[in-house]
Amino acid sequence: MTASQALRLAIDIGGTFTDTVLVAGQDTILASTKTLTTHRNPADGAMEGAARVMAQSGRSLGEVTGFIHGTTLATNALIERRGATVATVTTEGFRDILEIAYERRYSQYDINLEKPDLLVPRERALTIRERMSAEGGMLIPMQDSAVEALIAELDTSGADAVAVCLMHAYANPDHERRLRDILAERRPGLTVSISSEVSPEAREFDRLCTTVANAYIQPLMETYLARFAERFAAEGVTCPILMMTAGGGMCTIQTAARFPIRLVESGPAGGAILAARIAARAGLAQVLSFDVGGTTAKLCLIDNARPQTSRQFEIARAARFIRGSGMPVRIPVIEMIEIGAGGGSIAGVDRLGRLTVGPKSAGSEPGPVAFGRGGTEPTVTDSDITLGYIVPDTFAEGHIRIAPEASKEALARVIGSRLEVDGAGAADGVSRIVDESMASAGRMHAVESGKDLGPRTMIAFGGNGPLHATRVARSAGVSRIVIPPNPGVGSAVGFLFAPVSFEIVRSRYSLLESMDMGSINCLFAQMTDEAQSVVAQGAGDAETQVQRTAFMRYSGQGHEIEITLPDRDLTSEDLGPLTAAFEAEYAKQFSRPVPGMKIEILNWAVRVATPEAEAAAVPETPELKTVTPAAFRVITCDVDGTKKEAGFVPRDSLKPGDRVCGPALITEPQTTTLVSADFSAHADVIGNIVLIRDQKGAAQ
Repeated sequence: MTASQALRLAIDIGGTFTDTVLVAGQDTILASTKTLTTHRNPADGAMEGAARVMAQSGRSLGEVTGFIHGTTLATNALIERRGATVATVTTEGFRDILEIAYERRYSQYDINLEKPDLLVPRERALTIRERMSAEGGMLIPMQDSAVEALIAELDTSGADAVAVCLMHAYANPDHERRLRDILAERRPGLTVSISSEVSPEAREFDRLCTTVANAYIQPLMETYLARFAERFAAEGVTCPILMMTAGGGMCTIQTAARFPIRLVESGPAGGAILAARIAARAGLAQVLSFDVGGTTAKLCLIDNARPQTSRQFEIARAARFIRGSGMPVRIPVIEMIEIGAGGGSIAGVDRLGRLTVGPKSAGSEPGPVAFGRGGTEPTVTDSDITLGYIVPDTFAEGHIRIAPEASKEALARVIGSRLEVDGAGAADGVSRIVDESMASAGRMHAVESGKDLGPRTMIAFGGNGPLHATRVARSAGVSRIVIPPNPGVGSAVGFLFAPVSFEIVRSRYSLLESMDMGSINCLFAQMTDEAQSVVAQGAGDAETQVQRTAFMRYSGQGHEIEITLPDRDLTSEDLGPLTAAFEAEYAKQFSRPVPGMKIEILNWAVRVATPEAEAAAVPETPELKTVTPAAFRVITCDVDGTKKEAGFVPRDSLKPGDRVCGPALITEPQTTTLVSADFSAHADVIGNIVLIRDQKGAAQ
């Protein structure tokens, strides 16, 4: 089958909705749909979506040649504490790594400080006598008697899974591997994760946390992935199912089952990939990706069509916006800020009489009050319905019936009665609170990255992104927005453009000036072969690209800067260019380099990936012509709070160059774009809606 005939399916299971997209060839979308997520068995909602897009396109699952899946199950299991009972095994004398952590409080003066839940209580923190040196030499051998004693302790601990993190195992993994093999033979029902495979980097606390998180969700994810694959195989799928990872690549189900921690935040990563592709096509150098679903809002900075990336993030923060209050995980990840603000976020009034929104979500079960599925607390979606932004007849392709009066009654009962406003007034307050929360998160993320939101173009998608884009953009100081085609299932569309990839990081300390080139080149060769073998499982004999990086710092510093290396063996002639590259990047982040300081390298990384599909440039949009909507609806204007007539425009009726002045609602099967009174919107030649803040917007 040629590339132009290939039929590919993408399924993104979120906290509220499951998004499904069917694509022919490179990017011809044949069908897409949203179904409610079935939390008891997520595969049920996925299968419903797959059956629906196949029926819409007249195709069958047996014709699918590519299948990409992303899920929030790993993230939710960690946040909701629904994983295995985990025990840790560390080197004797290092039992309290989790308790000691970074030896600091994330909020210095909070007398009621809540410590992060790191999943393993001290009674399940076990040790074994052994020791490796930082250079990888054996200092204390691991005796059989020590292993026997450890197995006895594991038997009495009640653990279902074990996270093994021995000192300096990144330099020499022999003891970890031996222990894993013995446990696999003696206790085959025990899930074992070893740090030298999950996160082979220095810094034992971060390495142990990552290994614990992997062990915690591994039994759940192994079972889920096996059942998911079996379910679709029974319905006729014959191609391999690839999993979206947090780093923006894809891996096989087998790799995902070994390293499920890499699936955390896989759905949002697909959205960032979509935004990066749109940025490349439109020639946008500075972009803010804005993805709002039913449960959360995700914002990501994208420069020169490359999402901002990181090597570390935190899970389940005890304090939502305070760094250090969560469980640190070191894996390749697209860096974004995520807050509990989505369509299902629950609104209420706290004991001080303040209006609050989120982070608790109604999800899909029971969902917003308007869904009539048992929900009694008003949500952001209920507010949007009451304000007139969501049209009952077109919501969710007509598959979900909504009751506007139920939304208004719940808002008046829960909020209006406390704040002495009617349902519409309560809805307006909820809308303003949640939009400001999202804008504040974007501003905070930009400031922490040393960047400015003002000159950026917002690319908005997700079921609620287009609905809130103009309101958030106004507060964040952004004046231009792009809404791509099929925005309601944007993350799933992004899956289809992700490369098959795998990244490996190894710690090997070296001063730059005295680096053993032969040893480092040998390390890179081993890492490249290992990554290539993983990628080949999902990409076969496809062409791959290799990217090498070094994590460098001045001697004595605590954090590193990522520097790209040439894709070849290093020689002594590279020392000068590497020094210059590090100092240039250091000056970019900290204003100037530090003269006379030695440079050291802690970690080395290799990423092997299939080439990313090139995005064709967008042709120039024809001269704009303002069109008059054929229908209107009364909405509450988000600019001045008054009732206004808003144009009601089906998206598929807009031709390239057609311009609609706000206020207006541009509707499509899976979402609605609100064109605020101070914005205008026009269609470009590839189907994007471009919103520009160029109107006065005040009441006349």
